[in-house]
Amino acid sequence: MKGYLLREQAIVIGEETFVDSRASESDYGVVFEDDTETAYFYAVKISGKEEEQLVLDALHIYNVDEIDEAERKATLRLLWSKDWQRCALIINNYCHAVIDFKHQGAYNRNEFPPPNDFWTKGDRQLTDEMVTAFFS
Repeated sequence: MKGYLLREQAIVIGEETFVDSRASESDYGVVFEDDTETAYFYAVKISGKEEEQLVLDALHIYNVDEIDEAERKATLRLLWSKDWQRCALIINNYCHAVIDFKHQGAYNRNEFPPPNDFWTKGDRQLTDEMVTAFFS
């Protein structure tokens, strides 16, 4: 696996969770948030002395009520590519989303929400081929 594992954290799906990570070679970062009902993965740009975060895109990851109780204890990982231009969200060894800062793309399994008008280029579908390319 090529890349940098910057965050690894045990989580309980459905409990309020906020996990962030910043690329060490750019002003980009990612945020995972479970608000007890849904979970989203955000692409952010960090700027200024106050390190304000501008949300570039948001990806739906799951609805808590659709996750089986037995599968709610999980391990979350945020893995950055070696060039610090892509970040993958991995929960229980399954890649749920990839954000590509270089090509302004945000990809997830359920393609929701639709791409926004100001940052995302192209469609949202995260395929197994994309995941394989990311990790090879």
